[in-house]
Amino acid sequence: MELQLIQNKIFEIRGKYVMFDFDLAEMYQTDTKVLNQSVKRNLDRFPTDFMFQLTEKEFDILRSQIVTSKRGGIRRPPYAFTELGVAMLSSVLRSPIAININIEIMRAFVELRKLIHGYDELSQKIKQLELETNLQFKEIYQALTELASQKEKEQKQKPVNPVGYLSYD
Repeated sequence: MELQLIQNKIFEIRGKYVMFDFDLAEMYQTDTKVLNQSVKRNLDRFPTDFMFQLTEKEFDILRSQIVTSKRGGIRRPPYAFTELGVAMLSSVLRSPIAININIEIMRAFVELRKLIHGYDELSQKIKQLELETNLQFKEIYQALTELASQKEKEQKQKPVNPVGYLSYD
């Protein structure tokens, strides 16, 4: 499976990057119900930092984003699996397809982390540049203010020569 397709199925919810049970089931070529039953049979392997179910509010937001109706499609809030939860799925789902897809998903999470790390570095560089630029502008502003005040002082000190015609009466 193409890495980009997998990355498009990774979402950020509650500050964690997750994949939904219905997307995972599709990739593993099984039903969502079968995947969830396998997880429920091994629930002790899936603590809350591995997997959680969306709240009704989160589900409503998700439903509006993926445009599913309330009658068809997803009826219950889906389960969201973190990277650790997806890794644990490989011990629960043992088919050759599941193992191969799981490897690809792990690679997608690694690439996503690399991208995020790159954005963090870029963000730090931009902040540093802003700081340096602000300091430079502050120095320029101070220099211009000093020049303006010096010019003002010079203009006040110079005697003003009258402009116009001299009359010799």
